[in-house]
Amino acid sequence: MLQTARFKILSKAFTATFLGIGIVAYFAIALLLYLIFSKTVSYILFLLPVFLLVVYWFWTDYTKVFLVLCMFTPLAVGLKELGLLESLDLSIPTEPLMAGLLLAHFFNSHSSLVPKAFNKHAVLWFIIVQLLWMLLTSLTSTMFIVSLKQCISRLWFINAALVLGLWIFQNPKFIYQFVYFYTAGLIIVITYTLITHAQFNFNDKAADWVVSPFYNDHTAYGAVLAMFIPVFFCLSLISNTSHLKRIAYILVLVILLLALVLSFARAGWLSIVVASVTAFLLWLKISFRAIAFTVLAAVLVFFMFQTEILLLLGKNNTDAEGGFSNNVESVSNISTDASNRERINRWNCAIRMWHEKPFLGWGPGTYMFQYAPFQRSDQLTIISTNFGDNGNAHSEYLGPLAEQGWPGLSIMAIGMLIIINMGFRIHYKLQHKDERLLSLGFFLGCITYIVHGFFNNFLDTDKLAFPFWAFVAVLMVYDYKASQSLPKP
Repeated sequence: MLQTARFKILSKAFTATFLGIGIVAYFAIALLLYLIFSKTVSYILFLLPVFLLVVYWFWTDYTKVFLVLCMFTPLAVGLKELGLLESLDLSIPTEPLMAGLLLAHFFNSHSSLVPKAFNKHAVLWFIIVQLLWMLLTSLTSTMFIVSLKQCISRLWFINAALVLGLWIFQNPKFIYQFVYFYTAGLIIVITYTLITHAQFNFNDKAADWVVSPFYNDHTAYGAVLAMFIPVFFCLSLISNTSHLKRIAYILVLVILLLALVLSFARAGWLSIVVASVTAFLLWLKISFRAIAFTVLAAVLVFFMFQTEILLLLGKNNTDAEGGFSNNVESVSNISTDASNRERINRWNCAIRMWHEKPFLGWGPGTYMFQYAPFQRSDQLTIISTNFGDNGNAHSEYLGPLAEQGWPGLSIMAIGMLIIINMGFRIHYKLQHKDERLLSLGFFLGCITYIVHGFFNNFLDTDKLAFPFWAFVAVLMVYDYKASQSLPKP
Protein backbone atom coordinates (compact mmCIF):
# COMPACT_ATOMS: atom_id res chain seq x y z
CA MET A 1 0.00 0.00 0.00
CA LEU A 2 2.82 2.37 0.96
CA GLN A 3 4.63 1.69 -2.31
CA THR A 4 1.41 2.27 -4.28
CA ALA A 5 0.85 5.61 -2.53
CA ARG A 6 4.47 6.66 -3.20
CA PHE A 7 4.06 5.66 -6.86
CA LYS A 8 0.92 7.82 -7.19
CA ILE A 9 2.67 10.80 -5.61
CA LEU A 10 5.71 10.40 -7.86
CA SER A 11 3.45 9.94 -10.88
CA LYS A 12 1.55 13.15 -10.13
CA ALA A 13 4.79 15.04 -9.49
CA PHE A 14 6.28 13.75 -12.76
CA THR A 15 3.11 14.69 -14.68
CA ALA A 16 3.01 18.17 -13.17
CA THR A 17 6.73 18.71 -13.88
CA PHE A 18 6.40 17.45 -17.44
CA LEU A 19 3.32 19.62 -18.02
CA GLY A 20 5.05 22.67 -16.56
CA ILE A 21 8.16 22.18 -18.71
CA GLY A 22 5.90 21.66 -21.74
CA ILE A 23 3.98 24.89 -21.12
CA VAL A 24 7.17 26.91 -20.62
CA ALA A 25 8.71 25.37 -23.74
CA TYR A 26 5.56 26.08 -25.77
CA PHE A 27 5.47 29.77 -24.89
CA ALA A 28 9.25 30.06 -25.33
CA ILE A 29 8.88 28.73 -28.89
CA ALA A 30 5.93 31.08 -29.47
CA LEU A 31 8.02 34.04 -28.27
CA LEU A 32 10.95 33.00 -30.47
CA LEU A 33 8.72 32.73 -33.54
CA TYR A 34 7.23 36.13 -32.69
CA LEU A 35 10.71 37.67 -32.71
CA ILE A 36 11.59 35.94 -35.99
CA PHE A 37 8.34 36.25 -37.92
CA SER A 38 5.39 38.54 -37.09
CA LYS A 39 2.75 39.49 -34.57
CA THR A 40 0.12 37.41 -36.36
CA VAL A 41 2.07 34.19 -35.75
CA SER A 42 2.44 35.04 -32.07
CA TYR A 43 -1.27 35.80 -31.65
CA ILE A 44 -2.16 32.39 -33.07
CA LEU A 45 0.42 30.50 -31.02
CA PHE A 46 -0.30 32.28 -27.75
CA LEU A 47 -4.06 31.79 -28.10
CA LEU A 48 -3.92 28.17 -29.29
CA PRO A 49 -3.82 26.55 -25.79
CA VAL A 50 -6.66 28.80 -24.64
CA PHE A 51 -8.59 27.91 -27.78
CA LEU A 52 -8.12 24.17 -27.19
CA LEU A 53 -9.19 24.51 -23.56
CA VAL A 54 -12.33 26.43 -24.55
CA VAL A 55 -13.14 23.84 -27.24
CA TYR A 56 -12.97 21.17 -24.53
CA TRP A 57 -15.32 23.23 -22.33
CA PHE A 58 -17.79 23.59 -25.20
CA TRP A 59 -18.61 19.90 -24.88
CA THR A 60 -18.26 19.53 -21.12
CA ASP A 61 -19.29 22.71 -19.29
CA TYR A 62 -20.96 25.77 -20.86
CA THR A 63 -20.64 27.65 -17.60
CA LYS A 64 -16.86 27.98 -17.90
CA VAL A 65 -17.17 29.30 -21.47
CA PHE A 66 -19.83 31.74 -20.26
CA LEU A 67 -17.51 33.05 -17.54
CA VAL A 68 -14.65 33.34 -20.05
CA LEU A 69 -16.97 35.49 -22.17
CA CYS A 70 -17.81 37.61 -19.13
CA MET A 71 -14.12 38.24 -18.49
CA PHE A 72 -13.10 38.90 -22.08
CA THR A 73 -16.05 40.91 -23.43
CA PRO A 74 -14.71 44.21 -22.03
CA LEU A 75 -11.21 43.23 -23.21
CA ALA A 76 -12.19 42.06 -26.70
CA VAL A 77 -10.59 43.86 -29.65
CA GLY A 78 -11.87 44.02 -33.23
CA LEU A 79 -9.91 42.57 -36.13
CA LYS A 80 -9.65 46.05 -37.62
CA GLU A 81 -8.03 47.35 -34.43
CA LEU A 82 -5.52 44.49 -34.57
CA GLY A 83 -4.79 45.29 -38.21
CA LEU A 84 -5.48 41.69 -39.20
CA LEU A 85 -8.57 42.13 -41.38
CA GLU A 86 -10.22 45.24 -42.79
CA SER A 87 -13.23 43.72 -44.54
CA LEU A 88 -14.76 42.03 -41.46
CA ASP A 89 -14.79 43.70 -38.05
CA LEU A 90 -15.12 40.63 -35.84
CA SER A 91 -14.56 41.07 -32.11
CA ILE A 92 -11.79 38.74 -30.85
CA PRO A 93 -12.07 36.44 -28.93
CA THR A 94 -15.72 36.96 -27.96
CA GLU A 95 -17.67 36.72 -31.22
CA PRO A 96 -16.06 33.43 -32.36
CA LEU A 97 -16.79 32.05 -28.88
CA MET A 98 -20.41 33.19 -29.15
CA ALA A 99 -20.73 31.65 -32.59
CA GLY A 100 -19.30 28.38 -31.24
CA LEU A 101 -21.69 28.47 -28.29
CA LEU A 102 -24.62 28.96 -30.65
CA LEU A 103 -23.69 25.84 -32.63
CA ALA A 104 -22.78 23.77 -29.57
CA HIS A 105 -25.95 24.74 -27.72
CA PHE A 106 -28.13 24.04 -30.76
CA PHE A 107 -26.74 20.51 -31.16
CA ASN A 108 -26.65 19.79 -27.42
CA SER A 109 -28.84 17.13 -25.88
CA HIS A 110 -31.10 19.53 -23.96
CA SER A 111 -34.75 18.75 -24.54
CA SER A 112 -35.35 22.45 -25.25
CA LEU A 113 -33.17 25.44 -26.09
CA VAL A 114 -34.43 27.32 -23.01
CA PRO A 115 -35.63 25.99 -19.65
CA LYS A 116 -39.29 24.99 -19.96
CA ALA A 117 -40.27 27.38 -17.18
CA PHE A 118 -39.56 30.30 -19.53
CA ASN A 119 -41.25 28.98 -22.69
CA LYS A 120 -44.22 31.32 -22.27
CA HIS A 121 -42.33 34.32 -20.89
CA ALA A 122 -43.22 37.60 -22.62
CA VAL A 123 -39.55 38.62 -23.04
CA LEU A 124 -38.78 35.38 -24.87
CA TRP A 125 -41.70 35.94 -27.24
CA PHE A 126 -40.57 39.52 -27.86
CA ILE A 127 -37.13 38.23 -28.85
CA ILE A 128 -38.59 35.53 -31.12
CA VAL A 129 -40.85 38.04 -32.90
CA GLN A 130 -37.97 40.51 -33.29
CA LEU A 131 -35.63 37.87 -34.74
CA LEU A 132 -38.30 36.65 -37.16
CA TRP A 133 -39.00 40.21 -38.31
CA MET A 134 -35.28 40.85 -38.74
CA LEU A 135 -35.05 37.70 -40.85
CA LEU A 136 -38.00 38.76 -43.00
CA THR A 137 -36.60 42.27 -43.56
CA SER A 138 -33.21 40.72 -44.35
CA LEU A 139 -34.81 38.86 -47.26
CA THR A 140 -36.04 42.19 -48.69
CA SER A 141 -32.90 44.10 -47.66
CA THR A 142 -31.04 46.48 -49.96
CA MET A 143 -27.83 44.78 -48.73
CA PHE A 144 -28.68 41.12 -48.10
CA ILE A 145 -25.24 39.97 -46.85
CA VAL A 146 -24.97 42.87 -44.39
CA SER A 147 -28.46 42.16 -43.03
CA LEU A 148 -27.86 38.42 -42.80
CA LYS A 149 -24.67 39.00 -40.78
CA GLN A 150 -26.63 41.37 -38.51
CA CYS A 151 -29.29 38.68 -37.91
CA ILE A 152 -26.74 35.97 -37.18
CA SER A 153 -24.72 38.16 -34.80
CA ARG A 154 -27.91 39.19 -32.96
CA LEU A 155 -28.76 35.50 -32.62
CA TRP A 156 -25.40 34.55 -31.10
CA PHE A 157 -25.45 37.58 -28.76
CA ILE A 158 -28.85 36.56 -27.40
CA ASN A 159 -27.95 32.86 -27.21
CA ALA A 160 -24.67 33.47 -25.34
CA ALA A 161 -26.07 35.99 -22.87
CA LEU A 162 -29.79 35.38 -22.42
CA VAL A 163 -30.50 31.78 -23.44
CA LEU A 164 -27.47 30.31 -21.66
CA GLY A 165 -28.01 32.80 -18.85
CA LEU A 166 -31.45 31.33 -18.20
CA TRP A 167 -29.82 27.93 -17.62
CA ILE A 168 -26.82 29.21 -15.64
CA PHE A 169 -28.45 31.89 -13.44
CA GLN A 170 -30.89 29.42 -11.88
CA ASN A 171 -27.97 28.77 -9.53
CA PRO A 172 -27.70 32.12 -7.65
CA LYS A 173 -23.92 31.86 -7.20
CA PHE A 174 -23.43 32.27 -10.96
CA ILE A 175 -25.26 35.60 -10.90
CA TYR A 176 -22.54 36.86 -8.59
CA GLN A 177 -19.81 35.19 -10.64
CA PHE A 178 -21.14 36.86 -13.80
CA VAL A 179 -20.77 40.25 -12.10
CA TYR A 180 -17.33 39.43 -10.69
CA PHE A 181 -15.86 38.10 -13.94
CA TYR A 182 -17.29 40.87 -16.11
CA THR A 183 -16.16 43.55 -13.69
CA ALA A 184 -12.67 42.04 -13.51
CA GLY A 185 -12.26 42.57 -17.24
CA LEU A 186 -13.88 46.00 -17.04
CA ILE A 187 -11.54 47.12 -14.23
CA ILE A 188 -8.55 46.29 -16.46
CA VAL A 189 -10.03 48.50 -19.20
CA ILE A 190 -10.75 51.27 -16.67
CA THR A 191 -7.18 51.13 -15.35
CA TYR A 192 -5.73 51.30 -18.87
CA THR A 193 -8.09 54.14 -19.81
CA LEU A 194 -7.42 56.24 -16.71
CA ILE A 195 -3.63 55.85 -17.04
CA THR A 196 -3.78 56.85 -20.72
CA HIS A 197 -6.23 59.67 -20.03
CA ALA A 198 -4.03 61.03 -17.22
CA GLN A 199 -1.27 61.64 -19.77
CA PHE A 200 -3.61 64.21 -21.36
CA ASN A 201 -4.64 65.78 -18.03
CA PHE A 202 -8.07 64.13 -18.31
CA ASN A 203 -8.98 66.37 -21.22
CA ASP A 204 -12.61 65.94 -22.30
CA LYS A 205 -11.68 65.68 -25.99
CA ALA A 206 -9.13 62.93 -25.31
CA ALA A 207 -11.84 60.93 -23.51
CA ASP A 208 -13.28 59.95 -26.89
CA TRP A 209 -10.28 57.90 -28.03
CA VAL A 210 -8.32 56.89 -24.91
CA VAL A 211 -10.71 53.92 -24.56
CA SER A 212 -9.33 52.45 -27.80
CA PRO A 213 -8.71 49.61 -28.67
CA PHE A 214 -11.23 48.14 -26.23
CA TYR A 215 -14.15 50.44 -27.06
CA ASN A 216 -14.77 52.33 -30.28
CA ASP A 217 -15.66 55.53 -28.41
CA HIS A 218 -16.36 56.90 -24.95
CA THR A 219 -20.16 56.61 -25.27
CA ALA A 220 -20.12 52.79 -25.40
CA TYR A 221 -17.62 52.76 -22.52
CA GLY A 222 -19.84 55.12 -20.52
CA ALA A 223 -22.92 53.00 -21.26
CA VAL A 224 -21.45 49.82 -19.77
CA LEU A 225 -20.11 51.72 -16.74
CA ALA A 226 -23.59 53.12 -16.13
CA MET A 227 -25.10 49.62 -16.32
CA PHE A 228 -22.93 48.20 -13.55
CA ILE A 229 -23.10 51.18 -11.16
CA PRO A 230 -26.62 50.32 -9.86
CA VAL A 231 -25.60 46.66 -9.49
CA PHE A 232 -22.68 47.47 -7.19
CA PHE A 233 -24.70 50.06 -5.32
CA CYS A 234 -27.30 47.41 -4.51
CA LEU A 235 -24.65 44.77 -3.76
CA SER A 236 -23.16 47.10 -1.16
CA LEU A 237 -26.56 47.30 0.59
CA ILE A 238 -27.25 43.56 0.79
CA SER A 239 -27.47 42.52 4.43
CA ASN A 240 -26.20 38.96 4.05
CA THR A 241 -22.64 39.83 3.05
CA SER A 242 -19.29 40.07 4.82
CA HIS A 243 -17.63 43.37 5.75
CA LEU A 244 -14.74 42.61 3.41
CA LYS A 245 -17.07 42.04 0.46
CA ARG A 246 -19.03 45.20 1.28
CA ILE A 247 -15.81 47.23 1.28
CA ALA A 248 -14.85 45.65 -2.07
CA TYR A 249 -18.29 46.47 -3.54
CA ILE A 250 -18.05 50.09 -2.39
CA LEU A 251 -14.50 50.38 -3.76
CA VAL A 252 -15.59 49.07 -7.17
CA LEU A 253 -18.61 51.40 -7.09
CA VAL A 254 -16.34 54.40 -6.49
CA ILE A 255 -14.05 53.30 -9.35
CA LEU A 256 -17.03 52.93 -11.71
CA LEU A 257 -18.41 56.35 -10.74
CA LEU A 258 -15.00 57.99 -11.20
CA ALA A 259 -14.57 56.30 -14.57
CA LEU A 260 -18.05 57.40 -15.69
CA VAL A 261 -17.41 61.02 -14.72
CA LEU A 262 -14.07 61.04 -16.53
CA SER A 263 -15.57 59.32 -19.59
CA PHE A 264 -17.44 62.57 -20.37
CA ALA A 265 -20.25 60.37 -21.71
CA ARG A 266 -23.24 62.66 -21.21
CA ALA A 267 -25.79 59.98 -22.13
CA GLY A 268 -24.27 57.79 -19.42
CA TRP A 269 -24.62 60.57 -16.86
CA LEU A 270 -28.24 61.17 -17.87
CA SER A 271 -29.05 57.45 -17.69
CA ILE A 272 -27.84 57.31 -14.07
CA VAL A 273 -30.14 60.23 -13.21
CA VAL A 274 -33.13 58.45 -14.79
CA ALA A 275 -32.21 55.20 -13.00
CA SER A 276 -32.08 57.12 -9.69
CA VAL A 277 -35.53 58.60 -10.37
CA THR A 278 -36.83 55.11 -11.19
CA ALA A 279 -35.45 53.80 -7.87
CA PHE A 280 -37.21 56.66 -6.06
CA LEU A 281 -40.52 55.83 -7.79
CA LEU A 282 -40.13 52.19 -6.78
CA TRP A 283 -39.47 53.29 -3.21
CA LEU A 284 -42.75 55.25 -3.36
CA LYS A 285 -44.43 52.06 -4.69
CA ILE A 286 -45.88 53.82 -7.72
CA SER A 287 -47.22 51.38 -10.29
CA PHE A 288 -45.74 50.98 -13.75
CA ARG A 289 -49.13 51.79 -15.28
CA ALA A 290 -49.26 55.19 -13.54
CA ILE A 291 -45.73 56.01 -14.69
CA ALA A 292 -46.53 54.90 -18.26
CA PHE A 293 -49.56 57.21 -18.41
CA THR A 294 -47.50 60.09 -17.00
CA VAL A 295 -44.76 59.58 -19.60
CA LEU A 296 -47.38 59.37 -22.37
CA ALA A 297 -48.93 62.64 -21.16
CA ALA A 298 -45.48 64.28 -21.11
CA VAL A 299 -44.87 63.15 -24.71
CA LEU A 300 -48.22 64.60 -25.80
CA VAL A 301 -47.41 67.90 -24.06
CA PHE A 302 -44.04 67.98 -25.86
CA PHE A 303 -45.68 67.58 -29.26
CA MET A 304 -48.30 70.21 -28.42
CA PHE A 305 -45.64 72.75 -27.44
CA GLN A 306 -42.67 71.47 -29.43
CA THR A 307 -42.04 74.81 -31.19
CA GLU A 308 -41.77 76.71 -27.91
CA ILE A 309 -39.64 73.96 -26.32
CA LEU A 310 -37.24 73.81 -29.29
CA LEU A 311 -36.88 77.61 -29.29
CA LEU A 312 -36.03 77.48 -25.58
CA LEU A 313 -33.46 74.73 -26.12
CA GLY A 314 -32.01 76.69 -29.03
CA LYS A 315 -30.98 79.47 -26.65
CA ASN A 316 -28.46 77.17 -24.96
CA ASN A 317 -25.08 77.78 -26.64
CA THR A 318 -22.87 75.93 -24.14
CA ASP A 319 -20.61 73.47 -25.98
CA ALA A 320 -19.20 70.26 -24.52
CA GLU A 321 -15.81 71.84 -23.93
CA GLY A 322 -13.99 73.23 -20.95
CA GLY A 323 -14.67 70.65 -18.29
CA PHE A 324 -17.40 68.83 -16.41
CA SER A 325 -19.86 71.71 -15.84
CA ASN A 326 -19.87 72.72 -19.50
CA ASN A 327 -20.46 69.11 -20.53
CA VAL A 328 -23.48 68.95 -18.21
CA GLU A 329 -24.91 72.25 -19.50
CA SER A 330 -24.37 71.23 -23.13
CA VAL A 331 -26.71 68.23 -22.84
CA SER A 332 -29.64 70.35 -24.05
CA ASN A 333 -27.65 72.47 -26.54
CA ILE A 334 -29.15 71.69 -29.97
CA SER A 335 -27.97 74.87 -31.67
CA THR A 336 -24.15 74.80 -31.60
CA ASP A 337 -22.96 71.56 -29.94
CA ALA A 338 -21.60 69.42 -32.80
CA SER A 339 -22.32 66.08 -31.13
CA ASN A 340 -25.95 66.94 -30.37
CA ARG A 341 -26.54 68.43 -33.81
CA GLU A 342 -25.04 65.35 -35.48
CA ARG A 343 -27.42 63.14 -33.52
CA ILE A 344 -30.35 65.20 -34.77
CA ASN A 345 -28.93 64.90 -38.29
CA ARG A 346 -28.80 61.10 -37.98
CA TRP A 347 -32.31 60.95 -36.50
CA ASN A 348 -33.71 63.06 -39.32
CA CYS A 349 -32.00 60.79 -41.85
CA ALA A 350 -33.59 57.74 -40.21
CA ILE A 351 -37.04 59.32 -40.46
CA ARG A 352 -36.50 60.24 -44.14
CA MET A 353 -35.33 56.69 -44.86
CA TRP A 354 -38.47 55.38 -43.17
CA HIS A 355 -40.64 57.64 -45.33
CA GLU A 356 -39.18 55.97 -48.41
CA LYS A 357 -39.54 52.38 -47.12
CA PRO A 358 -42.14 52.58 -44.33
CA PHE A 359 -43.06 48.90 -43.83
CA LEU A 360 -40.01 46.69 -44.44
CA GLY A 361 -37.26 49.30 -44.20
CA TRP A 362 -33.84 49.14 -45.82
CA GLY A 363 -32.69 45.99 -44.06
CA PRO A 364 -31.00 45.27 -40.69
CA GLY A 365 -27.53 46.80 -40.39
CA THR A 366 -27.83 48.91 -43.55
CA TYR A 367 -28.41 52.37 -42.06
CA MET A 368 -24.74 53.35 -41.91
CA PHE A 369 -24.28 52.47 -45.58
CA GLN A 370 -27.48 54.09 -46.86
CA TYR A 371 -28.15 57.25 -44.84
CA ALA A 372 -25.67 59.62 -46.55
CA PRO A 373 -27.97 60.69 -49.46
CA PHE A 374 -30.69 61.55 -46.93
CA GLN A 375 -28.58 64.24 -45.22
CA ARG A 376 -29.50 67.88 -45.79
CA SER A 377 -26.81 70.49 -46.23
CA ASP A 378 -28.31 72.79 -43.59
CA GLN A 379 -28.11 69.97 -41.00
CA LEU A 380 -24.53 68.85 -41.65
CA THR A 381 -21.94 69.36 -38.91
CA ILE A 382 -18.16 69.37 -38.72
CA ILE A 383 -18.29 65.66 -37.80
CA SER A 384 -20.73 64.59 -40.53
CA THR A 385 -19.54 61.94 -42.97
CA ASN A 386 -20.71 60.23 -46.14
CA PHE A 387 -18.65 57.07 -45.65
CA GLY A 388 -20.51 55.20 -42.90
CA ASP A 389 -17.45 55.26 -40.64
CA ASN A 390 -18.59 57.46 -37.79
CA GLY A 391 -21.42 55.78 -35.94
CA ASN A 392 -24.91 54.64 -36.78
CA ALA A 393 -28.44 56.00 -36.30
CA HIS A 394 -27.60 56.98 -32.69
CA SER A 395 -30.86 55.42 -31.53
CA GLU A 396 -32.00 51.90 -30.66
CA TYR A 397 -35.48 52.96 -31.76
CA LEU A 398 -35.05 55.11 -34.88
CA GLY A 399 -32.43 52.67 -36.21
CA PRO A 400 -34.98 49.82 -36.45
CA LEU A 401 -37.51 52.32 -37.86
CA ALA A 402 -35.23 53.01 -40.84
CA GLU A 403 -33.94 49.45 -41.21
CA GLN A 404 -37.06 47.39 -40.38
CA GLY A 405 -39.94 49.81 -40.93
CA TRP A 406 -42.56 50.85 -38.40
CA PRO A 407 -43.05 47.21 -37.22
CA GLY A 408 -39.35 47.14 -36.27
CA LEU A 409 -39.74 50.23 -34.09
CA SER A 410 -42.99 48.91 -32.60
CA ILE A 411 -41.44 45.56 -31.69
CA MET A 412 -38.42 47.24 -30.07
CA ALA A 413 -40.54 49.72 -28.10
CA ILE A 414 -42.95 47.02 -26.88
CA GLY A 415 -40.00 44.81 -25.92
CA MET A 416 -38.43 47.53 -23.78
CA LEU A 417 -41.80 48.20 -22.12
CA ILE A 418 -42.12 44.47 -21.35
CA ILE A 419 -38.68 44.53 -19.67
CA ILE A 420 -39.55 47.65 -17.65
CA ASN A 421 -42.89 46.18 -16.57
CA MET A 422 -41.08 42.97 -15.55
CA GLY A 423 -38.66 44.99 -13.40
CA PHE A 424 -41.51 46.71 -11.55
CA ARG A 425 -43.35 43.40 -11.10
CA ILE A 426 -40.27 41.69 -9.64
CA HIS A 427 -39.62 44.50 -7.17
CA TYR A 428 -43.18 44.50 -5.86
CA LYS A 429 -43.68 40.72 -5.74
CA LEU A 430 -40.32 39.14 -4.84
CA GLN A 431 -40.45 38.16 -1.17
CA HIS A 432 -36.77 37.71 -0.27
CA LYS A 433 -35.28 41.11 0.66
CA ASP A 434 -31.71 40.52 -0.58
CA GLU A 435 -32.92 38.99 -3.85
CA ARG A 436 -35.27 41.94 -4.35
CA LEU A 437 -32.39 44.35 -3.76
CA LEU A 438 -30.06 42.55 -6.17
CA SER A 439 -32.77 42.29 -8.84
CA LEU A 440 -33.28 46.05 -8.42
CA GLY A 441 -29.62 46.60 -9.31
CA PHE A 442 -29.98 44.62 -12.53
CA PHE A 443 -33.29 46.32 -13.38
CA LEU A 444 -31.81 49.80 -12.91
CA GLY A 445 -28.84 48.67 -15.01
CA CYS A 446 -31.31 47.80 -17.80
CA ILE A 447 -32.99 51.19 -17.32
CA THR A 448 -29.67 52.96 -17.90
CA TYR A 449 -29.27 51.25 -21.25
CA ILE A 450 -32.93 51.70 -22.29
CA VAL A 451 -32.44 55.43 -21.68
CA HIS A 452 -29.06 55.32 -23.42
CA GLY A 453 -30.83 53.77 -26.39
CA PHE A 454 -32.49 57.10 -27.16
CA PHE A 455 -29.06 58.59 -27.93
CA ASN A 456 -26.91 55.68 -29.15
CA ASN A 457 -27.29 52.12 -30.44
CA PHE A 458 -24.84 49.46 -29.29
CA LEU A 459 -26.95 46.28 -29.17
CA ASP A 460 -25.34 45.27 -32.45
CA THR A 461 -21.98 45.02 -30.64
CA ASP A 462 -20.79 42.42 -28.14
CA LYS A 463 -19.66 45.16 -25.73
CA LEU A 464 -23.23 46.12 -24.78
CA ALA A 465 -25.36 43.29 -26.17
CA PHE A 466 -23.77 40.68 -23.89
CA PRO A 467 -24.23 42.53 -20.56
CA PHE A 468 -27.68 43.86 -21.51
CA TRP A 469 -29.16 40.48 -22.45
CA ALA A 470 -27.42 38.85 -19.46
CA PHE A 471 -29.08 41.45 -17.19
CA VAL A 472 -32.43 40.61 -18.80
CA ALA A 473 -31.79 36.89 -18.19
CA VAL A 474 -31.15 37.59 -14.50
CA LEU A 475 -34.43 39.51 -14.30
CA MET A 476 -36.31 36.67 -16.00
CA VAL A 477 -34.96 34.21 -13.42
CA TYR A 478 -36.03 36.51 -10.57
CA ASP A 479 -39.40 37.02 -12.29
CA TYR A 480 -39.95 33.27 -12.22
CA LYS A 481 -38.93 33.15 -8.54
CA ALA A 482 -41.36 35.98 -7.78
CA SER A 483 -44.21 34.12 -9.47
CA GLN A 484 -43.34 30.95 -7.52
CA SER A 485 -43.24 32.81 -4.20
CA LEU A 486 -46.80 34.14 -4.63
CA PRO A 487 -49.56 32.26 -2.82
CA LYS A 488 -51.51 29.91 -5.10
CA PRO A 489 -55.18 30.87 -5.73
